[in-house]
Amino acid sequence: MRNSNDPLSLRETVGQLFMVGFDGTDLSQEFMAWLKEFRPGGVILFSRNLSDPDQILALTQRLQEQAGPLIIAIDQEGGRVSRLPSQFTIFPAAARFAQHHSTTLTYEAAAITGKELRAVGINMNMAPVLDIHTRTANPVIGDRAFSSQPEQVCCYGEAVIAGLQNHGVIACGKHFPGHGDTQTDSHKELPFVEASRARLEDIELQPFRHAIKKNLASIMTAHVQYPALDPQLPATLSPAIIETLLRGHLGFDGLVLTDDMEMNAITDHFSPDEASVAALHAGVDMLVICHRQDRQTDAIEAVLHAAESGDLPVERLNRSLARVVRIKTQFLSTIPISQDQPVTDVVGAPSHQNLLRRIQAIDARI
Repeated sequence: MRNSNDPLSLRETVGQLFMVGFDGTDLSQEFMAWLKEFRPGGVILFSRNLSDPDQILALTQRLQEQAGPLIIAIDQEGGRVSRLPSQFTIFPAAARFAQHHSTTLTYEAAAITGKELRAVGINMNMAPVLDIHTRTANPVIGDRAFSSQPEQVCCYGEAVIAGLQNHGVIACGKHFPGHGDTQTDSHKELPFVEASRARLEDIELQPFRHAIKKNLASIMTAHVQYPALDPQLPATLSPAIIETLLRGHLGFDGLVLTDDMEMNAITDHFSPDEASVAALHAGVDMLVICHRQDRQTDAIEAVLHAAESGDLPVERLNRSLARVVRIKTQFLSTIPISQDQPVTDVVGAPSHQNLLRRIQAIDARI
């Protein structure tokens, strides 16, 4: 683990602006060598990396030993977007909580998710979804959104943010500036939202504006194009959307992450290297590349080359590095994992399962 007081080289600074995924439930020699060379700021875990609570804790501890301090993230929304194995307390999708009309239950469920994630060394959850389910035929959001009503998304999103962050887990609101009105899936192609600027201000931006006021620590961008905001570029690559709208108009100075840069909405139109440089130009802080190591390497090398050539100002990178350092300082040093309490005493604890049964009983009556 690196001494956090040591100054970073330019190569190390660039590495800190990446979050990467890998294959397997343990660290291969190849991946450990890659971590040592490129020093990413974060790692994201998927079901392919996880088998049981003890294995997950051993994996996250090894990651921290090899390349820490690391943000270690997961997509654990609940419902159909759940990466954790069955020993964990897996709650229903976001829409179910809004149907219960209880922000208290929503907070309690998020708090339990936060406790169980911290118990196995995971310190960021890619939740809550702050999209508004305004298009019934949306193929990717659906019940991942709390509601079709902005006010409800604001309330329940706030409860999830507090439940996670009060228990030492970084919340990440997604997908800015809103994926709920799309007709296509950005995993497969680039969606367009044709709404006017006024409509976006009144509907899609409301939950993000509210969450920022409630101290949301991080936001994920959408690989979606909004002609009313930027007629040429998707949000992830758009200075008008990230720097002007999110940073300037909404006043967000937290960590901005991309959605996976290997999704077809990006790769069908841009190479990994040009997209990575463009996203940083736009004001993004951390680039998420979840799968292929060659794409991770190419993107890091492209950003490094752009910085060395002056095409990407080092000052721009340093602003993002400062946000990465700040969020690590705030969250990675709080609520340490207890070495005296077995992880299985926290994961799937009887009180956690009791809350899940209460929620399922309410579901049965709806």
